[in-house]
Amino acid sequence: MKVRVFDEECEKDLENSINDFLLKDIDIIDIKYQVAIAINGEEQLYCFSAMIIYH
Repeated sequence: MKVRVFDEECEKDLENSINDFLLKDIDIIDIKYQVAIAINGEEQLYCFSAMIIYH
């Protein structure tokens, strides 16, 4: 069993990264998805991440 972690600043980039990875011949066990938001002054920072557990 292995894991692969993806971390992007926008959800479209995360989608593209995951879709590229899924082109491989692997058996997916699970996918975990998370969004984190932080505020720095008047700026909002987003972090879109996913972890794929696979064989």
